[in-house]
Parts: sequence; C-alpha cells; structure tokens
Amino acid sequence: MINERKSTGLPDKIYGDILNRILEGEYKEGERLPTEHALAERFDTSRPTVREALARLRADGIIVTRHGSGTTVARRPDPDVRRFAPLETLSDIRRCYEFRIVTEAGAASLAAHMAEEDDIAAIERAWDELERVIETQGIGAKDDFAFHLAVARASKNQFFITMMSFIEEQIAFSMNLSRNLSLVKTLERQRLVQAEHRAVLDAIRSHDALAAGDAMRAHLMNARDRMFGS
Repeated sequence: MINERKSTGLPDKIYGDILNRILEGEYKEGERLPTEHALAERFDTSRPTVREALARLRADGIIVTRHGSGTTVARRPDPDVRRFAPLETLSDIRRCYEFRIVTEAGAASLAAHMAEEDDIAAIERAWDELERVIETQGIGAKDDFAFHLAVARASKNQFFITMMSFIEEQIAFSMNLSRNLSLVKTLERQRLVQAEHRAVLDAIRSHDALAAGDAMRAHLMNARDRMFGS
C-alpha cells in the first residue's frame, strides 16, 4: 500500500489540477497553458500561489516557459500514475530518481571493482527472485529493492548501504509505482526492466566498472522516463 503525502495547500491543488488536465489530454504537448492571471481567477487565488505550482511543474520537466511564448506543455507523464499514487507525490518521486541516478550508478561502478563471489551470488539471487515475480505476475517492489541493496552492499562502502536504508521508504514508494505501471502494460515492458537489471548484474560479474555504472544509470533514467515521459 502506497502512503499518501499530506497536501500542503492550494499550490498542491493547482499542481494536481493542471497535471490532471495534461494527463487527460486537455492540455496537449506543445500547447500553451492559460496565463497566470487566468489560473489565479480559476482558483480564486493570487498569482504568486499559481507561480509556486507552475514552478513545481517546471522543475518536474512537465511544462516549460519561454520568453515571448508563454508556458507550454513539454511532456505528458504516464496517465496510469493516477491509479497508484496521488498526483502531488510525483515531484518527490522524480527527485528520488534524480538522487538515485547519481548515487546508485556510483555504487554499481564501485561494486564492479569490489564485489566478491558471495556478493555477486547475492545480486544474482535477487535477480532470480525478480524473475519469479514476472512469472507469477506479482508486483515485486521488495524484491526490486533487495536487488538494488545487494548492489550497494557489493560496493563494500557502508555509506552507499546506509543511504539505501535511510531512504528505503521513498525508494519503495517509487518502485511500487513503477512496477505497478509495468504490470498494467505488457509483458515486454516487464522483460525490458528485467533486462536492464541483468545488464547491471552482468557488468558487475565481469568487473567492468564503466559498464556497471552506465547500466545502472540507464536503468534508473529509463524508469524515470517511463513514468514521466522522456
């Protein structure tokens, strides 16, 4: 069960309303949004409050503002996200991915240098569990976390391990959403994700630090882009 973040007020409401309209296709990619003045009138609020909501959408890469062109829709996230998480949590999920892209790519690279046979076996066991999840059409968020944690442990650096443990709740939240989205798509989508995990495992087994870092970075960037649009 995904925990909902408590709303922080009107900016959250405006953010969610605009994002929902983008997901519904009312505001299409490349189209201009209503002006700040029009949005302020719609929500019976001030323009600074509207700007706060728009700033979040802009930071998420969903809208873009250009001088003289106004604010337009840059990308449309996967509409199915609404089935599994409240819209106001998407900013936090994206930030979590951005952090993980940087840190876990480094952990995978170091793991390729430092991993011993027991470490590689642990990563492979976690991968095998994810295979079983696909076969049984399960969610597998805990198994996904176990795979990434096994990579961090293989780095032999306690700071990577501590980082994963410290933000486990946030990572599990995003993994749950990502894997639910894959489950309602196609088996090919689930296989693609698993192939990305395999690339990480194979690079660490080969002690190829560059390939391991690149594989983990690609996997997390792809997961982010599958959810938010590329």
